[in-house]
Amino acid sequence: MFMLRNVSKFIFGDNSKESIIDIPQGQLYLVRPLSPKGYSELIFKDAAASIRRTGQEFQYQLVIQRAYEEGEEELAEDESGEGLSDSLDKDEKAFLLDQNLHFRSEVREGGSKILAWRDLSGDIGDLFEFICDPSVPSDKVATFELAACQCQYERKYRRSAQKATQEELLEFSFDEERPIPSASPVASPTKTRTESVASGDSTMVRDAEYTRSKKQLAAPAAVNEPTVAPPSATHPEARDVLTKERAELHLFDFQSGTFVIQDANVTATVTEVGDWQYWLQISGENKDWLGQAVVADINPVFNFEYLSFIFNHYDETGSAYSWLLRFKEQETEERFQQGLLQALWEQLNETKWTKVKDNDKDYVLDAFQDLTMEDSDAAEQDEEDDEEEEEEEEEANDGQRSEHYDSDEEQDDVVTRDEDGNVNSQLAVGYKHDRSFVVRGSKIGVFKHTPDNNLEFSTNISKVETPNGKLFSPKKVMLHAEDSNLILQNNDNPNSLYRMDLEYGKIVDEWKVHDDIPVETFAPESKFSQMTSAQPFVGASNNALFRVDPRLAGNKLVDAELKQYASKNDFSALATTEKGYLAVASNKGDIRMFDRLGINAKTHIPALGEAIIGLDVSADGRWVLATCRTYLLLIDSLQKEGKNEGKLGFERSFAKDSKPQPRRLGLTPAHVAQFQHETKKPISFTPARFNTGVDSEETSIITATGPFIITWSLKKVVAGRKDPYSIKRYSEDVMADNFRFGSDKNVIVALPNEVNMVAKRALQRPTRESIAGPVTPQRRGTRWGSRLGRDEIVNSPY
Repeated sequence: MFMLRNVSKFIFGDNSKESIIDIPQGQLYLVRPLSPKGYSELIFKDAAASIRRTGQEFQYQLVIQRAYEEGEEELAEDESGEGLSDSLDKDEKAFLLDQNLHFRSEVREGGSKILAWRDLSGDIGDLFEFICDPSVPSDKVATFELAACQCQYERKYRRSAQKATQEELLEFSFDEERPIPSASPVASPTKTRTESVASGDSTMVRDAEYTRSKKQLAAPAAVNEPTVAPPSATHPEARDVLTKERAELHLFDFQSGTFVIQDANVTATVTEVGDWQYWLQISGENKDWLGQAVVADINPVFNFEYLSFIFNHYDETGSAYSWLLRFKEQETEERFQQGLLQALWEQLNETKWTKVKDNDKDYVLDAFQDLTMEDSDAAEQDEEDDEEEEEEEEEANDGQRSEHYDSDEEQDDVVTRDEDGNVNSQLAVGYKHDRSFVVRGSKIGVFKHTPDNNLEFSTNISKVETPNGKLFSPKKVMLHAEDSNLILQNNDNPNSLYRMDLEYGKIVDEWKVHDDIPVETFAPESKFSQMTSAQPFVGASNNALFRVDPRLAGNKLVDAELKQYASKNDFSALATTEKGYLAVASNKGDIRMFDRLGINAKTHIPALGEAIIGLDVSADGRWVLATCRTYLLLIDSLQKEGKNEGKLGFERSFAKDSKPQPRRLGLTPAHVAQFQHETKKPISFTPARFNTGVDSEETSIITATGPFIITWSLKKVVAGRKDPYSIKRYSEDVMADNFRFGSDKNVIVALPNEVNMVAKRALQRPTRESIAGPVTPQRRGTRWGSRLGRDEIVNSPY
């Protein structure tokens, strides 16, 4: 067994690690001109600065790496008792090259050449300074800064900077900022960069020439320009008007992080423009501001306390913007909400709103209201809760390294991609034993959870093949029978399931479920039955629910517990409680709750419109968590009044007029716009899950979209706090994620080519800086490649 810890040689392979440019010698300081923490701090006495590529197109890092003198490595290792690579995080600092850094350079009296950039995680005015060694020529510094400008250009505009003009690069030059403060409190900042040229020293003359050339490039540029609305799309011909109301229009400004008024008097109109096609148009007296189709991606949120409606808008290039309509009175907003949600619901369901029952209409309208506007008292309590959580997590994770590498692995022992092009796709986290299983094509990697909350590569199951020897890539996997078996689904054989014996690492049984009923999805018989030797489990086809018992001769479906529906329900997801109550969701977006199989549902939750792609239930059955592409849905199944007060929706039906009020968990439209501004990808959540464990209460929810891991605090959601979620950004898309069993403090994350265990405390509040980066490097995960080091643990790549 061996571990993978942080080391740059395993980041991306030789090409991705390549430095574009470097400055070989210098010192790194952290300067705090306005802070009581101290004026300046020497971080690295001897260091090198470089600009490196990352594994993501148009993303670059400024990297400052400590330089060791001869013999110093061994001395540091002896003193600390750790290998040099164990302390790499202390010996390297990486910064995503983004406009927010305000990266710039300066030449001071005496010829000192300085690189400086903001400390985005520090206090106002804090910045890092790299003081170049006197031997570094001025033209090298000038070239380094130009390369940084080009990298920032590529990051912002997602295109090569090779053809960028001088004027276009001016946006990323910050010479007009205040002089860079000295890293030493004794000296005062230099106010001019050319006063010392008169000395006649040739080096000083070159420095002055460099300064003048920089100033020619860095003419005053529009820095931090406000967000500008794109041109409005052409309005299609309307068949019918659903709503038409007056409002005030605001646009979210990415730079300031606020909504800025654009027009005090606009008309917002929702029209039907085709069969199940609808259009939102907003026009002022003198111009059309925007027009777009009404689809789920607009992410609508209504807040009646502030008489506002916030939504996302996408231009023809796919860029996202966040808009706010403010109405003059509640009645106006209610009329607009009715028309917009009618359009959205009909577009998603292809059914007329007039056919929906009144109670179900109220359910849909309630789901799209913003119920999480906090006041100052709530904000203070929020901060107190955060402090308590941080203290608990620090105690629980004392000394933890969340991501690590194998110190014994040779540099050429790991490849970045499999030759067959497969990437990690699914994750199964063990209940009985501390193991995680990651599917990658027709291979499965096994990872051990260590006592210090890390991952250790255990072994590789190199061939997933049927008993007849046919390779396949599992569509779905589930641990079974005390984590001794893995149940797999083969997309090419939907009427059967396969049992892999994990002790031998091979499929030993094919279970024919039914001749005519295919398996769409399956789940444990009860929440923790995987921890026992229980054999049966539950399954669903598009139109039937059933129990599977592998002990039966012939077909494994239990006929006495089969429930088939006449109408097409299009079931898509299952989940069970500790008592074996069953929740079933569909691609139509509705949810059914059963206390046992073979009968009608006790409770039916109507659809909001989007298909449900994932489902989870708290162990006690109180909370049902459904995942749609653009939002999560949290439902409280406890009945709080009436004759069934105190009963769950699994046990007794809700009264017709008392459907549970849904909590629609989504990112705020402003954050959605920032996410998509950064990634150019639409929101698409992975199946969300509660943390779980025997005798432990669910406290957190986890999901991911694109390169972002997102967790919600269940306590904050229930209390109605605003933005009760935290995020962590990776450099690649998150393929699968889940909590470690028995805890919400550690999250297991599968990236395309890595598997990480990360402390939940590493997630941050969503801000412009945390959304933009710094991107977590692709070097901290446990991975396995075509060769796995000296021990030759496996025969084939994972």
